[in-house]
Amino acid sequence: MKRFSKLFFYLALFPAVLILAGWQGWRWWSWAVAPAAADVPTEAAVDQAVQVEIPTGTLPPEIGENLEELGIIRSKAAWDLWTRWRSLQDGSGGYQAGVYTISPSASMTEISDQIWSGEVTQLSYTIPEGWTLEQMGNYFEEQDFFSAEAFLQATEAVSRADYPWLPEDLPKLEGFLFPDTYVFEGTLTPELVVSQMLGQFEQVALPLYQENQGATAYTLLEWVTLASIVEKEAVVEAERPVIAGVFARRLTENIPLAADPTVEYGLGIRQTVDQPLTYAQVETPSPYNTYINPGLPPTPIAAPGVASLEVSLNPDDTEYLFFVARYDGTHIFSRTLAEHEAAKDAVDASLAEQSSTVTN
Repeated sequence: MKRFSKLFFYLALFPAVLILAGWQGWRWWSWAVAPAAADVPTEAAVDQAVQVEIPTGTLPPEIGENLEELGIIRSKAAWDLWTRWRSLQDGSGGYQAGVYTISPSASMTEISDQIWSGEVTQLSYTIPEGWTLEQMGNYFEEQDFFSAEAFLQATEAVSRADYPWLPEDLPKLEGFLFPDTYVFEGTLTPELVVSQMLGQFEQVALPLYQENQGATAYTLLEWVTLASIVEKEAVVEAERPVIAGVFARRLTENIPLAADPTVEYGLGIRQTVDQPLTYAQVETPSPYNTYINPGLPPTPIAAPGVASLEVSLNPDDTEYLFFVARYDGTHIFSRTLAEHEAAKDAVDASLAEQSSTVTN
């Protein structure tokens, strides 16, 4: 009789054990799938999203382990259980490689959904108009994408077979990497950058030239070179067509362009208000010195944007032959050399007055 009493007791206790185990399991599961940020004290909680890269070929347990180590999920064991359930529900699916931006308020199941569906983050980089290859390389290095040296090496490794429209015997890609904002997924490489930027030039700039090829005397290289000089000289948009017109007229009349940016490019320097170009620098021989050499320099000196490319194809028919910078982004345009010399004197006097005011 006692044996039956014990059996009856255990049978009566069994549902309670199941209920307790289920309750404890539910508590663990609720804790495991909740946002991991909830473990961080409110005053120290991270309110910024976290970027996570999942390389191609990463196995689900490795993803869970990485997420747990990063503090994005609470339990790798729960991740593994959820992954198995997902695989049973959708045998054809799986976690996808890429870069993901994960919110600190996301639960484990929401994170799993994001990676399962491949909701990758589109990253971007921006190259402004007027930058040189050197500036681009420094930018990528400063952004920790890759080294400046690796970028420059990639620009030198481009095959003309892939881009047959590139000018023959082009010594470097200066001017042909189109300035723009580009998006990418995963890891950015120098080769991808060069491919994207050359591709954008081919899609945006090259058609402009091809549509006007019969109306211009410039070769593709000459056009881009002229546009690069216009890009470096023009700061105020309204002046861009006039500056292009001045250079076009000087080229037609075989007058040296006398463009400061070409001298700066050849010497690897950059003038400022406090340190303008010296006469010695302007007289220094260089293939890029357009004070000494008539015509265009051998290659572009920067990356021109659409506006400079367009006005270089169709410049203003201007009466001006000269212009001098006021160092505020604007220029004084002159018809004659005498007017030009007077304009330079006026700029020098204005700068001297400003310097005296600051000193006093």
